[in-house]
Amino acid sequence: MIIPKLERGLVMTLTGSETRELKRRHLIYYLEVYDDATGEMIGHLVDVTPKGIKLVSKKEVMPDKNFTLGMMLPEEYFKERIIKIEARSMWCRKDVNPEFFATGFKTYNLDEEATAMINQLIEQVGFND
Repeated sequence: MIIPKLERGLVMTLTGSETRELKRRHLIYYLEVYDDATGEMIGHLVDVTPKGIKLVSKKEVMPDKNFTLGMMLPEEYFKERIIKIEARSMWCRKDVNPEFFATGFKTYNLDEEATAMINQLIEQVGFND
C-alpha cells in the first residue's frame, strides 16, 4: 500500500523535549493498525521502533490503556503478513493536521520474532535518514 494522497502530511515532527532510547523511524507506508480485541482500526502506523510506535488516527485514543495491536505487513516484504504487538497508549494529542490525533504507544512483551519483524519493517520500508 503506497501512501495515499489524502494521508500525506500526517507525520508529526518531534519536539526537542522528547527523549527516547531508540531513534524513531518514519515509514514510506502508512500501515493500518487494528485493536485485536475489537477488530476496529485504531489508526495508521507512521513511526516505529521495537520499543514503541506512533499512530495517526481520526479518533482520540485514551492514554494509559493496554492493547493488543494487529498490523497487516506489506506482502512484497513479508512471508508472515500479520504481526500482533502488545502495547500501552502513553499519550494522545492533536496532530499537526488538526483533523487527526497522534498517539504514542510503548510496546511490551515483544518476543524475538516480533522484534525481528519490526526491525525488518524498518529496514525494508523505513526512510533512509
